[in-house]
Amino acid sequence: MTSEITLFVNPTAGRGRGARAAQPAAAALRAAGFSVRTVLGENAEDALTRARAAVEGGTGALVAVGGDGMANLALQAVAATRTPLGLVAVGTGNDFARALGLPVRDPAAAGRVVAEALKGDRLRDIDLGRVDGTWFGTVLASGFDSRVNDRGNRMRWPSGRFKYDLAMLAELAAFRPFPYRITLDDGEVREIEATLVAVGNGSSYGGGMKICADADLTDGLFDVTVVGDCSRRSLLRVFPKVYKGTHLGHPKITVHRVSKIGLAAEGITGYADGEPLGPLPLTAECIPGAVRVAGP
Repeated sequence: MTSEITLFVNPTAGRGRGARAAQPAAAALRAAGFSVRTVLGENAEDALTRARAAVEGGTGALVAVGGDGMANLALQAVAATRTPLGLVAVGTGNDFARALGLPVRDPAAAGRVVAEALKGDRLRDIDLGRVDGTWFGTVLASGFDSRVNDRGNRMRWPSGRFKYDLAMLAELAAFRPFPYRITLDDGEVREIEATLVAVGNGSSYGGGMKICADADLTDGLFDVTVVGDCSRRSLLRVFPKVYKGTHLGHPKITVHRVSKIGLAAEGITGYADGEPLGPLPLTAECIPGAVRVAGP
């Protein structure tokens, strides 16, 4: 592997933590003997163009500094290549880094772990999800959770996680299950009423909510968590259990393991790694060993 690697930085991640994190991460990589080139970009599209150019130019690794959104953008550059991906997670959620066992909000430590993995060739191939050419690493959300995302993204005040807490309360006030049409591995179309359907390559979203608690990044399958037609009261009782993954035992929740899933529902947007994919219907496929990652 070439000793020149690319630091892919979101300067605005985590209210400015991305910019502050770049320096200690770069220092750790240089201390391990790597030459570091930094890519910023004027916006997401420009940053991705620059990252893809670095990968095509033979960079030894692409190390993303930011949150899950930046990790998702980096995946679009390195998926289906042999260029390793490193993560320095300093965003709000950091679920992909958690799934990989990497340090969170400690850029110096994360930089050291990534540097040691690259230097020692401790790399592993993991699965990714793919929807119409867009890759994702953690969870594809649809239903109540994506409606919360929709509302939170429209809100100008407050900022940070509190905005999404308020969005959740507003969505609870208008809560109702949604009619879904689901196709599992090209089987028959199933028509169901569901609160949400989460398609997990990784186990968590939203900063540690283990919605697909048993998902495995290397088994070639999604864990699909279907929360059925819950009442508002049931949803409020079940929700706190998501942080420990103990919600999966609830009688209204089912889990399917599939390599492909089709989802259709009116008025629902799909989000993957917290980023909007667009309105349903959509089809997601699990692609085994789609990206090489550097980590413990």
